[in-house]
Amino acid sequence: MLPLCFVCIPRIISAQHQKALSTVLPVLENHFQVKFSYADEDIAPYIIDKPDLRKPLLRILAEIEEQTALNFRKLNQRYYVISPDIKGVCISIRDALSKEPVVGATVEIKGTNRFTVTDTLGFFRFDEVPENTKLLIRSMGYKSTEVNAVFPENPPCNTLLLQPEYEELEEVVVKQYLTTGLDKKMDGSIEISTERFGILPGLVEPDILQTIQALPGVESVNETVSNINIRGGSHDQNLILWDGIKMYQSGHFFGLISAFNPYLTRNVSVIKNGASAFYGDGVSGTIDMHSSDEIDSSFGGGAGFNLIAADAFARIPLTKKLAVHLSARRSVTDLVSTPTYNSYFDRVFQHSKITDIENQEVAEDIDRKENFYFYDASIKVLYNPHEKHKIRANALFFKNSLLYDESSSSASESKKSTLDQQNLAFGASLESEWSSRLTSYVNTYYTKYNLDAANYTLFTDQRLLLNNEVLETGVRMHFNYRLTNTVHLRGGYQFYEVGISNTDDINVPRYRVKEKDVIQNHAFFSEFTYQSAEKKTYIRAGLRGNYIKKFEKYIYEPRLNIRQKLSRRLAVELQGEMRSQVTNQVIDLQRDFLGVEKRRWILSNDDDLPVTRSKQVSAGINYNRSSFYTGLEAFYKTVDGITTSGQEFQNEGQYLRTSGNYTSKGIEFLINKKTPHYSTWLSYTYAINTYNFDALTPSSFPNNLDIRHAVSFAGTYILHNWKIAMGINWRSGRPYTTPQQGNEVTERQTGNTINYNSSNSDRLPQFLRADLSSTYNFALGKKVNADLGIAILNIINKKNTLDIYYRLENDQSTDIQKVENRSLGITPNVTFRIFF
Repeated sequence: MLPLCFVCIPRIISAQHQKALSTVLPVLENHFQVKFSYADEDIAPYIIDKPDLRKPLLRILAEIEEQTALNFRKLNQRYYVISPDIKGVCISIRDALSKEPVVGATVEIKGTNRFTVTDTLGFFRFDEVPENTKLLIRSMGYKSTEVNAVFPENPPCNTLLLQPEYEELEEVVVKQYLTTGLDKKMDGSIEISTERFGILPGLVEPDILQTIQALPGVESVNETVSNINIRGGSHDQNLILWDGIKMYQSGHFFGLISAFNPYLTRNVSVIKNGASAFYGDGVSGTIDMHSSDEIDSSFGGGAGFNLIAADAFARIPLTKKLAVHLSARRSVTDLVSTPTYNSYFDRVFQHSKITDIENQEVAEDIDRKENFYFYDASIKVLYNPHEKHKIRANALFFKNSLLYDESSSSASESKKSTLDQQNLAFGASLESEWSSRLTSYVNTYYTKYNLDAANYTLFTDQRLLLNNEVLETGVRMHFNYRLTNTVHLRGGYQFYEVGISNTDDINVPRYRVKEKDVIQNHAFFSEFTYQSAEKKTYIRAGLRGNYIKKFEKYIYEPRLNIRQKLSRRLAVELQGEMRSQVTNQVIDLQRDFLGVEKRRWILSNDDDLPVTRSKQVSAGINYNRSSFYTGLEAFYKTVDGITTSGQEFQNEGQYLRTSGNYTSKGIEFLINKKTPHYSTWLSYTYAINTYNFDALTPSSFPNNLDIRHAVSFAGTYILHNWKIAMGINWRSGRPYTTPQQGNEVTERQTGNTINYNSSNSDRLPQFLRADLSSTYNFALGKKVNADLGIAILNIINKKNTLDIYYRLENDQSTDIQKVENRSLGITPNVTFRIFF
C-alpha cells in the first residue's frame, strides 16, 4: 500500500497544477482585461501548466506557446488572435516493396480543398500547414493512407512507405517477378500491375499482351499479340476477359499491338494451370484484365504518342460516389509514314493481297496504295450508392480498317478492296458486402465481333465478300463466404449464349452461303479455399459443371491448386484442371480476308467439330528470398477435339477437316536476381508438343507450335528517373513440311496438287532477337509529370524466318513457289507521355 501511495502522490500533485487551455483563457481574459479570438477545435486538445498570474501576460503567453502548437498574435492593447502554428511539411513517398519513388500520388489536407501530387522523385511539399493536420495519400495500386503531418527540423524530408493494395486482397509469394509490377500469387498465377510496371526489353509502354510473352511457357511463334501460345496451345484456346467480358479480338495492326489501353487497365492475371472454377472456356490458359475500379478524390489523366498512335485517358470524379473513366487511342498510320509503321506494315502484309498480287493477275503496270488505321475507345461509370455496394458499367470499342487500292495505268482500271475488324463490348456489375463474412458479385455482358472483307479482282468483274460475326451475351453471379479465418467458400452460376455466323458471297459466278449456329451454356461452380494461419499451406479445390443445351451434354471440370511451404524459403506446388470450350478459330483458305487475318470463329457441332476439352497437371518447386528467386515446374497437357483447319496447316492437311488431339509436356525453369535498382533473369523452357490425327498418315507428328527449346535472358536497371532494359530471346525452329524431292507435283485434270513429305518433318532455322528500351521520367510542373522513352526491337536486325510454305502458281501449273514469312527487322519506336 505504501509504495502505491508514493506512485500516486506525484500524479495527484501534477494534476492539480495542470489545467485545460479552454479553462485557462477565460481566467487570463478576466485578470488582464483582454480578449482572445480563437476556434474552439484549435485549443480543445491542449492541457497546460497552471499559469502564475503574478507574471506579465506576454511571459505567460510565451510559456503557453512552448507547451502547444499555437501562436498568439497581438492585434492591439486588448485583442489577441490564437491560431495553430503554421509550418511546412515535406515527405518522400516510396513503394514499400521496391523502395522506388511513387510518382503522381495525390496528397490531400483533410477537411480542406488543398492537395498536391508527388514529383518524379516521389516528393511533395506543403507550405503553411497547421500542426496536427491529417494528410490523406492516395495512389492507384496502393492502399489509401492517412498520416499526421510531420515537420522535419532539417533536411532530408521524412519518408513514408506505401503498401501495394494487392497485399490485403491477394497473397503474393514472389514480389517483383522479373520486373516491378509483376508478381507471383499464392495460386501460381502471375499478376501484372500497370501502375507499378517497371520496364521490359523492347517495350516503351506497358503493352499488356506483349508483357505476357516475357513469362516462361508463353510464346508467340509469329511475334503477335493475336497469337499467344500458352504451353503449346493456339491463341483461340486462351480465355481473354476484360472486366468479366469475353473478348474475341485482342490486337491492333492485325496483331502487333495490344488493343487494351494499359493506362486504364489496373491489373492483369495470367493463369497457365489450376484456374479457379469461376473460369470457363480457355483450354490452354486465361488472361483476365481488370480496369481501374476506384473513385479518385481528384481529377487525373494523361496523354501521349508514339510512332504508331496517339492516345489520352482521364479519371473524372463527379461526386464522392460517382466517377467516369475515359480513354481513346487512334493510329497516325494514315496520316504519316514512320519507320515503325513501315516495319510493321512489311511484317503484317507480306505475302497477302496487299504486297503479293494474285497469281492470275498481271504484275506489270499495277500501282498499289493502302490506307490503314485503327482506333479504340472506352468508358467506365463507377457509382457507389453505399459503402457496401459498388455498381460499375463499362463499354469498349476498337477497330482496324484497311483500304487497298489497285490500279492499272495501261488498262485505265482500278479496284478497291477493304478489310474491317472490330469488337464492341458492354458490361455491368454489382458487388455487395452483406457482412464481414459474406460478399456477392453479379456481372452481365454483351460482346460483338465482326470481320468483314470485300475483295475485288483487277481485270475481272469478280467480287468476294466475306463476313465473320460473333455475338455473345451472358450473366455470371457468385458469392464468397468466409467460414473461418482459414477457410473460404465460393459458389455461383453462369449462363451465356453465343452465336456465330459466316458468310461467303461471290458475284461471278453467283454463289452465296451463310451459316449460323447458336449455343447456350449453363454452368454451376463451387470451390473452397484453405490457407493455414501461418500461410504455409494453401489449398483451393473446386468443380465446374457445364450443360450445353444444344447437345444435351454435361461436362464436369474439376480444379485443384496446392502450395506447401517446406521451409521459410522453399515451397512446392501442385496444380491440375480440366476445361472445355465450344468456340474455335479455323482457316478455310489462305487467301480469305485478303490473306491478312485468315482466321474465322466457328462453333462446335459435336460431330466433325467436337467440343474442345483439355486435361492438365503440373508440379513445381521454387526457392524464394527477398533478392533471389528460382523455380522449376513440369507440366503435362492433353487437348482433345482440335481440328486440322483450326491448326493452321499449310500442307495437304489444310484441305481436310478432321479432328484429333495434341499432347504438350515439358519443364519451365526461371532464375531471377533482383534488388530495388536492378533485376536480371534467365528462363528456359523445354517442351515436346505432338499431334495425333487418326485420319492422317502418319497419325502422330510434331505440332505446328512445337518449340522444343526457348531461352530468354534479360536485365533491367532503374536509377532515379532512368529505366533501362535489354534482353535476348532465342528459340529452336518450329516444324514445317517440304515437298517430295523429285516427285513434287501430281498432275490431274481437276487440278494439280503438291506431294509433301511427312507432316512437319523439317524445322525452320533458329530464332534470335535482341531488344533494348529506355525511359526517362521528369516533371513539367507541380502537378504534371512526363515520360520520354525509346525502344528498339531486333536491334541486331536478324532476319528470322517465322514460317515457310509452298504453293502452285495456279491449279494447272507444275511450278512450285516457296513462300517465306520473315520477322520484324530492326524497329525503333519513340514515345512521349504526360501525366496529370
